Amino acid sequence: MLLLILAYLGGVLTILSPCILPVLPFVFARADRPFLKSGLPMLIGMAATFALVATLAAVGGGWAVHANQYGRAVALVVLALLGLTLLSGHVAEWLTRPFVALGNKLSQRTDGDGGSVWASVGLGIATGLLWAPCAGPILGLLLTGAALKGASVTTTLLLLTYALGAATSLALALAVGGKVFALMKRSLGAGQWVRRSLGVLVLAGVAAIAMGVDTGLLTRVSLASTNGLEQKLIDAVQPMPAAMASPAPKPGEALPVEGTLPSLSGATGWLNSAPLTRNSLHGKVVLVDFWTYSCINCLRSLPYVEAWYDKYKDHGLVVIGVHSPEFAFEKDRANVAAAVKRLGVTYPVALDSDYAIWQGFNNEYWPAEYFIDTWGRIRHHSFGEGGYAEDEDVIRQLLTAAGHTHLPGGYVQPGAKGVEAAIANDSDRSPETYVGYARADNFAGGRLVHGDASDYRAPATLDTNQWALGGRWTVRPQEATLDAASGSITYRFRGRDLHLVLGPGSDGKPVRFRVTLDGHAPGADHGVDTDANGNGTVKAQRLYQLVRQAHGNGERTFTITFLEPGVHAYAFTFG
Repeated sequence: MLLLILAYLGGVLTILSPCILPVLPFVFARADRPFLKSGLPMLIGMAATFALVATLAAVGGGWAVHANQYGRAVALVVLALLGLTLLSGHVAEWLTRPFVALGNKLSQRTDGDGGSVWASVGLGIATGLLWAPCAGPILGLLLTGAALKGASVTTTLLLLTYALGAATSLALALAVGGKVFALMKRSLGAGQWVRRSLGVLVLAGVAAIAMGVDTGLLTRVSLASTNGLEQKLIDAVQPMPAAMASPAPKPGEALPVEGTLPSLSGATGWLNSAPLTRNSLHGKVVLVDFWTYSCINCLRSLPYVEAWYDKYKDHGLVVIGVHSPEFAFEKDRANVAAAVKRLGVTYPVALDSDYAIWQGFNNEYWPAEYFIDTWGRIRHHSFGEGGYAEDEDVIRQLLTAAGHTHLPGGYVQPGAKGVEAAIANDSDRSPETYVGYARADNFAGGRLVHGDASDYRAPATLDTNQWALGGRWTVRPQEATLDAASGSITYRFRGRDLHLVLGPGSDGKPVRFRVTLDGHAPGADHGVDTDANGNGTVKAQRLYQLVRQAHGNGERTFTITFLEPGVHAYAFTFG
């Protein structure tokens, strides 16, 4: 219920964003007609179409995106014709003549200007295909949940609720617009001038959408204007992970019971172990660690999980790593097996490619640890990095309660290096940034074209946390694929470390690359996957550490240039 309220309020806030401007002329074009017969059907058609397209785009793959691109082109033509009918009565009569005749045959009556309920619904469908609402935190949260948990009634209901929130604010604008129109039409001849003005605005809206203004400049302005308010709503309904973690137990204090261990039967496979079940784990203290191998936060917490397993496995502790993928390539068993071997993970790993275990725990984070006693009861949980000493105290407390004595003392000190090294103490480091258009923020290279090859050019300078593409790329929901050699990605970042999730081409051939910092070879600031000259090779689908600043964590301009085509780029993370 809270998520429905959040989705609705997020939709309502859309009216405050400049990126809604290209849609308003189509809405106001019906302002002088009865709301129940014209305005309401149009808004319903618009909301339903947006919810359908957003659901398909989130869970159905790239084909839905291509379908929507064709639909947008058709809708642009339809709405351009609408603008022409508003400009000229003769054009209106000529264009609507076939529809009026059809309407007469179907219902034996028409309002004479194509203003039937079904005409309004059709206009709403066309507007819904064109509508590119500002992808602020709330819509991003909904689309991410849809992509993770798959198609469901809940997914569509949340997206429809978001769209209905936007339709509500547009309905209010339409009501106000109708009163203004009625007032203006009292003056002789004003109605015709109003009609023509609307025609100009509709054609201007079509031009703005065709040129990508709605998803380019206006979207960036909109994010700045509404993100803060949307994030406050999210924080109010769904606090950050740290605030949701179990409180650290005090010495001698009993741990609360938070639930029971869900079934593990939904695993799509197991590594390092035969399938484990709740029955086989009875009498054991169990640590369940949700992770995925390209997640930097997971990689930095992994040394602690491994160290706990090595330290307490002979004293009754069972560790299960539940690998719930974020990207499609992480669903591949061979990829996960290679990562497990490369990272030295020796405890059982459940492959959760269908998110069955994830949903059983009602989990929402990577990494996430759940601590389970010998009776199968969840007694503690921990989300994100940090709090390792408190977590180890929980392990010792549960083992002691299970009758295990003479536990090894002290706290584990993994001393991890490379990608797994602890995060730098810098609250101003750049945020996780996705290259795929579904969650792309702070893109500074114009408009991201959805699903089709396009040429990009990075601007001469970037502001902090902005990024841009260079060369010919095809940008899809989760990643961008380089279509021609010598393509690049530039990012103005702050942080000690810069990581980028990359994969080779579909043919599996390695892709060479070269990294620069502020236009020069990184030297001592190179990462583990580059040399001092900035050279490296993408050989597998994984996270690559490209920068580790030897001294400090200051702001730098990073550029990676790929010498061959075919590379897939997914997401930046920082440390």
